[in-house]
Amino acid sequence: MSPQLEIQIIAVIVAVACSLPGVFLVLRKMSMMSDAITHTILLGIVIAFFMTQNLSSPLLIVGAAVVGVLTVFLTEMLNSTKLVSEDSAIGIVFPLLFSIAIIIISKYAGSVHLDTDSVLLGELAFAPFNRMKAFGIDIGAKAIYSMGAILIINLLFIIVFFKELKIVTFDPALAAVLGFAPALIHYSLMTIVSITAVGAFESVGSILVIAFMIGPPVTAYLLTDDLKSMIILSALIGAINAITGYQFAAFLDVSIAGSMALMTGIAFLIVFVFAPKRGLLTTIRRRNFQKVDFAEKSMVFHIYNHEGTYNEELECGLSTIHNHLHWEDKFLNSIVEKLKEEGKIYIENDIIKLTDSGREYGIRSYNEIVSGLEH
Repeated sequence: MSPQLEIQIIAVIVAVACSLPGVFLVLRKMSMMSDAITHTILLGIVIAFFMTQNLSSPLLIVGAAVVGVLTVFLTEMLNSTKLVSEDSAIGIVFPLLFSIAIIIISKYAGSVHLDTDSVLLGELAFAPFNRMKAFGIDIGAKAIYSMGAILIINLLFIIVFFKELKIVTFDPALAAVLGFAPALIHYSLMTIVSITAVGAFESVGSILVIAFMIGPPVTAYLLTDDLKSMIILSALIGAINAITGYQFAAFLDVSIAGSMALMTGIAFLIVFVFAPKRGLLTTIRRRNFQKVDFAEKSMVFHIYNHEGTYNEELECGLSTIHNHLHWEDKFLNSIVEKLKEEGKIYIENDIIKLTDSGREYGIRSYNEIVSGLEH
């Protein structure tokens, strides 16, 4: 297997592994927590290293997971006092724990391979050089197997606890009533996030972990309202971002991790603008439609309320109605022309009048509004 192919496989596995728990972070409005966790778990790695003196020890993952959960606990404890907001609490806990790790590394681990730059930025190009051997036989890059194991753990966790995660995410109070232990599910998810982050450190660095953990889920969120579809789409988008990012980096001979993060941002931007239901263009069109629709209803109601009255000419005259609706002339004229084209109004002696169709439209619209308010 070529190093180029191994790099892409590792990137796809990391992207999918990160995007799975990332879906629930996005839905629970905890996106910035991933940023905090992916940095503060460095403290857990450092402490575990000093305990074991072995960078390959599985205790590094345990230490990272513990500090990741500690980060969430301290943040929520500060937030629960109501003296600081959640983002402020993250802004206090995250730099505190991360800076302790940096100080310890710079003071006591200067000669040890614990490089803060590699932790933050990573370097996928070097991942294929760290080989996995079984009975003396080279079976591929170590990152493929370590991240593959984490991907399987994440996948099993979501499959087994899907119902609990869904209820806790959307209705924690109901989850508590049903006996699902929201706190246990919550901290289990944070443990999974911590394990995923530390597993991806050596290969891609924490910056790309954040991009993969938040970018694809946010992109998928704009495309679907179904949780299962969002999880599948998120994984698919993450994989595509990883592959296109590598191809972009290879073409321009630039940072692989940076290119993948760039493609993650570009993918989000494209969906943000063009998504069929929640995209920017769709939203603008919807708002323009709603503006025109509301204006049409308002004019019909106004004419309906004043037709046949003594001041109908003053209230509904072509040259006077703008004094009552307070619209710009250009917008007013466009609404009048649109209603005329739709056969809802006609002009008689410079007075705007309703057709039978327009009158029925006004009554129906009024009833729909009243019915909506009652419900």
